Amino acid sequence: MIEGLVLNRRQMLKSSALLLASTAFDENNALRTGYATVPKFQIGACDWSVGRQLSPEAFERAKQIGLHGIQVSYNTGKDEKGLSVPETLQAIRDASARTGVKVSSLAIGELNRVPYKSQPKTEEWVWNSVDAAKALGVKVILLAFFSEGDLRNDDAGKKAVIERLKKVAPHAEKQGITLGIESWLSGQEHLDIIHAVGSKAVKVYYDFRNSTDAGHDIFKEIPMLGKDMICEIHMKENGQRLGEGPLDWPRVAKAVKDIGYEGWMQIEGATPQGAEIIPCYQHNLSYLKGLFLT
Repeated sequence: MIEGLVLNRRQMLKSSALLLASTAFDENNALRTGYATVPKFQIGACDWSVGRQLSPEAFERAKQIGLHGIQVSYNTGKDEKGLSVPETLQAIRDASARTGVKVSSLAIGELNRVPYKSQPKTEEWVWNSVDAAKALGVKVILLAFFSEGDLRNDDAGKKAVIERLKKVAPHAEKQGITLGIESWLSGQEHLDIIHAVGSKAVKVYYDFRNSTDAGHDIFKEIPMLGKDMICEIHMKENGQRLGEGPLDWPRVAKAVKDIGYEGWMQIEGATPQGAEIIPCYQHNLSYLKGLFLT
């Protein structure tokens, strides 16, 4: 009995020490990122929007701005292998560790130029991006469907995308990665694709500006999709700073909070033509903090 009591006491002390260490880590992390407490919402930016696509320099800029993370491009037109090259992946990992800025998620914007619906090599990109995301400790990969990859009024394209997602979804599920579809499609059209794929690894990457520009009612779509179907969100005003364009951001913030969404929001664009990126993004970050973190 005495041995058992001693052992239990040791276990309790060990658990208490771990709890204190965890609490200290969370408080230090909150102080480092400028938040009073560990936030429900974390604010990052797309590496292409801060002018340093698939580059360690994006993390330096993010630190200067005060961002919590960077959404990193999986590849580029000049470097299609991208994060599948060990040296490139390690350079991104090192930059994150050096600056304290997280890799918040990955994105395959090259799918706008080389469509997932029609180009066979894109299947390898998406498959390998899952492995890269796992290696970097991130949970979400944005799959873009704009420009050449647009799915509007393209039933054959949608069918091809569904079949390709069915093949890669089990791999993503096994690795704990979510593939987020970002497109001009309506919320219901996104859900139709997701249900056809039949995997919890496929969700919607929601962009309020894109959906509004496509003619969809975001204040109906946000609750319809809900937190279970929205894996991550973009925050942007095309060519304008946040809060200075046509979107009703206070109403957007309320709608996002009402569905219980928590996690990453990535600032994209939101820079007037000719304006300096760093000051614009400091404004954008401050604006979002006012809406979501106060």
